[in-house]
Amino acid sequence: MAGDVRVQQLVTSGTFSLDGGTWDVDNNVWIVGDDDECVVFDAPHDAEAIAAAVGDRTLRAIICTHAHDDHVNQAAELAEATGAPIWLNPHDLELWQQTYDTLQHDEDLVDGQEISVAGVTLRAIATPGHTPGGTCFHSPELGCVFSGDTLFQGGPGATGRSFSSYDTIVDSIRTRLFTLPDDTIVHTGHGPDTTIGAEKAGSDGWEDPSA
Repeated sequence: MAGDVRVQQLVTSGTFSLDGGTWDVDNNVWIVGDDDECVVFDAPHDAEAIAAAVGDRTLRAIICTHAHDDHVNQAAELAEATGAPIWLNPHDLELWQQTYDTLQHDEDLVDGQEISVAGVTLRAIATPGHTPGGTCFHSPELGCVFSGDTLFQGGPGATGRSFSSYDTIVDSIRTRLFTLPDDTIVHTGHGPDTTIGAEKAGSDGWEDPSA
C-alpha cells in the first residue's frame, strides 16, 4: 500500500565537472520504499551515506535521472556495496563514459517504463534537454515526480553546457511534465521541492539564459 511507503531525502555535497570547469554542488538523493525494500534516485558524492540511509533494506535499483558526474559518481561503489543494478537512459552513454570509461550500467531506461517498489509504481518520463537522456519518474500513488535536473523551483534546469538544449528542455517540461496534476510534488535534483502547478503558473516568464 502507498501508505506504507516513504520518500526520504538525503543531501550530499561534492563537485560537478563538465567542459573543463568544476563547481561545488549539493545534490538531493531520493530514497523511495518501505521497511523491506527501496530504490535510490541518483548516487552522488557519498556512497557510504547513501548505503547507511538504505540500511538493511533490499536496494532494488539505483536509478539515474541523468549521467552528469554529480549524479552518478558513486553509482558503481553503491552498486558494489548493495548488489543493486544501475538503471540509465542509454541516450546519456557519452556522458556516463566521462565518469566510467569501462563500467557498463546494468539496465536501460526507456520512456514509459514502470519500476515497482514496495507496492507503488514509478513511471519513467523521457525529458531530454538538460541532457539527451534526462528522465523523470512519476508516482501517481505518491502524488510526486522525481525531476532530476529537468525542473526546479523557478524553472528549467541549466542548458548552457555541452549536451544541453534550452528549446528541448522547455518542450519536455511543457509536453511531458505539465500534463501531470497541478498538485503533483516535484522532488528536484538540487534545492527545494515545488509543484507542477506552481511551475506552470510561472512558466510564461521563462527566458533562455543563453539568449
